[in-house]
Amino acid sequence: MPKSKAEIKTYEFDASDKILGRLSTEVATILRGKNKPTFVPYKAMGDKVIIANASKVKITGAKLTGKIYYKHSGYPGHLKSQNLAEKMSKNPAEVLKRAIYGMLPKNKLRNIWMKNLTIYNGEKNARNQRKEESPVA
Repeated sequence: MPKSKAEIKTYEFDASDKILGRLSTEVATILRGKNKPTFVPYKAMGDKVIIANASKVKITGAKLTGKIYYKHSGYPGHLKSQNLAEKMSKNPAEVLKRAIYGMLPKNKLRNIWMKNLTIYNGEKNARNQRKEESPVA
């Protein structure tokens, strides 16, 4: 008898008034599939996750000014830095994505797991509602 494929579920989270780190750990666990009884660390058997309202996530402590994100272009002297407040004002979904990305194991499966993650800055169906409301000639 052949082995049946594990069912892939879709989990939806509303990030409104949830703490960034606690939401990220919960999502990372689901993406890996550690919540399933058939978990094995060498397979990508996690579920899909959709997060809405990333802009309303709660940041605790002095992280808004104290947490610094760095990026480097590869050229000497081109180290750029932004604090969490600047990053949240530009793209809150990127902050949540980087938090989840950092909580996943650093191996070949990490990019596969991240493809199962969808993050919306506002409501989940905001994009579909705008298309329906637009008048047709």
